[in-house]
Parts: sequence; C-alpha cells; structure tokens
Amino acid sequence: MEKHIAYYESPIGWLQIIGTDESIERIDVVEQRGGRNIPTSFMPWIEELEQYFQKKRTSFSIPLKLIGTPFQVRVWEALQTIPYGQTVSYAHIAKEIGRPKAVRAVGNAVGSNPFTIVIPCHRVVRTDGGIGGYAWGIERKKWLLEHETR
Repeated sequence: MEKHIAYYESPIGWLQIIGTDESIERIDVVEQRGGRNIPTSFMPWIEELEQYFQKKRTSFSIPLKLIGTPFQVRVWEALQTIPYGQTVSYAHIAKEIGRPKAVRAVGNAVGSNPFTIVIPCHRVVRTDGGIGGYAWGIERKKWLLEHETR
C-alpha cells in the first residue's frame, strides 16, 4: 500500500500527516512544510482537524494504525477515552490500564504518542496538577488545553 505524506497548517504549527488511503500512521508537529499536496483520501481527516481547531469537533473518527508495543497501544487507547476539555493524571492512566505502579512507563508511552491532537496526550497532566511535559513543546500543550476549555 502506498504511503502518503501531507502537511496541514494548524494554529499550533505545521502538522505532518503520514498514512495510506485507509488509515493514518503518524501526525507530528514539524517546523516547516514539505512540498507535497494533500491526497484526496486525506481530505476528510484534514476537515476533522480543521473542525477541531474551529471548536466544531470534540472527537475524531480518523482511522489510526497504532504501531507500538502492546503496552503503548493500551496507553494510547486509554488516552482516547479522556473527554474533551478535561485532564487526567499519568497515575490515572496507569490505573485505567491495570498497571497502577507503571506511572513512569505510562509517561514514556504518552510521550511517544504518534498522533498529536487525535490521541489527546495533551490532556494528561501530573498528579500535583502541574502541566507535565509535551513532545511538541509546553506552549503548544498550554494552547491546546486552553483551546478546549475556552
């Protein structure tokens, strides 16, 4: 199956979308746009991202191909259950997946989430209420959290 790469300019920067006509394999924030056009098959998924940024969408139906260890996949699936505009702690996710002592491992899996925004890792914060880390920068995480609660 042919892989496509597309770029979408979002309020948090350029998003690079990698996938096939059937599913997305990665969405990353990148510093600059590449030279490729958006494949027709990606257009409904781009529209969902636009709706999210326009506050017209709170969840996604984009088909994702989760490529990771079984533990990572469990964490990423748990992240998808966090309601729009809400946050949970890394410890909460660890309990949700039945591994309450694996908080650090959960943090690592959250940090390696290959689907920025669509799998809402930005909604995970520290137990003490601190914002925690974010692979694409704390300012972007703050922006996304504020976007969902304004």
